[in-house]
Amino acid sequence: MPAAPPAVSVIMPVLNEERHLRDAVRHILQQDYAGEMEVVIALGPSTDRTDEIAAELVRETASNPWGRVHTVPNPTGRTPAALNAAIKASRHPIVVRVDGHGMLSPNYIATAVRLLEETGAQNVGGVMHAEGENDWEHAVAAAMTSKIGVGNAAFHTGGDAGPAETVYLGVFRREALEQQGGYNEEFIRAQDWELNFRIREAGGLIWFSPELRVQYRPRPSVKALAKQYKDYGRWRHVVARYHSGSINLRYLAPPTAVCAIAAGLVVGVTLTPLGFVIPGGYLAAITAGSLPAGRGLPWKARVRIPVALATMHMSWGFGFLTSPRSLAKKVIESRRPAVTAPTQA
Repeated sequence: MPAAPPAVSVIMPVLNEERHLRDAVRHILQQDYAGEMEVVIALGPSTDRTDEIAAELVRETASNPWGRVHTVPNPTGRTPAALNAAIKASRHPIVVRVDGHGMLSPNYIATAVRLLEETGAQNVGGVMHAEGENDWEHAVAAAMTSKIGVGNAAFHTGGDAGPAETVYLGVFRREALEQQGGYNEEFIRAQDWELNFRIREAGGLIWFSPELRVQYRPRPSVKALAKQYKDYGRWRHVVARYHSGSINLRYLAPPTAVCAIAAGLVVGVTLTPLGFVIPGGYLAAITAGSLPAGRGLPWKARVRIPVALATMHMSWGFGFLTSPRSLAKKVIESRRPAVTAPTQA
């Protein structure tokens, strides 16, 4: 008789997720997985109905022996603190990270557990598959899954299975999380990269597989998308200062574009109209790039793709350029050395 699959703890950091939380939890509880599950939601100080919806989910699953929902407080509202609180409150040997606006594919957990066993990895993850629910979100999703939007990032655009520096969300062996002491709470963003860096430094394997897919709901407005990508750029520069070998040309493209466009506008206004060739060329490039990215979408979504691309590129680049050294210094001072498991005598 085959052994029962390992029990799984799903941890969710949530803040102002009334729009998607119930659907995200439904995708967890309906997983095609024979093992026991629990869902631990870490509640930040939301200003919408998130807490009320979470309380309803706790009540609705109270008599469910294999998929109960629990909550823990996260008064700071910070994602890494939420994750650590949920890890501490959970109890199973496999820990699955899910965000409040992420929808797991039906066999996500079963596939991840199989990959952990097959590869010997400490953490496995897959594709962040952006899908929208209106014209703007469809445009953002198209931008986020195109190479002109995010370069060759495998967890956005897909790729071959294999070892990776980091992965989207992640399905961990609990022993790896406990060995490393969880997430570094100074990393308000990029906490996944930093934790995976320590796991790799300790000799652990991080594994990417396109078999794993999570539907991701994009930010609902230009303002929200701009803030998201400004934070991404800001914290990517912190990572670059934290670990000098982690930067590459893909990460330098947005700040270079911001500088070039700003210089072109200044030259165009003060010296010669030829300066406008640079911003004009950029607009032409993202417009042309949006055509294949928007294939099959309604025209109202397609015409918004260049706006989404420009918002992502310019916000990321601006965040990278304005990321203060003091923030990186604070994070570097909090550096946790990787912890290697003791060898057996």
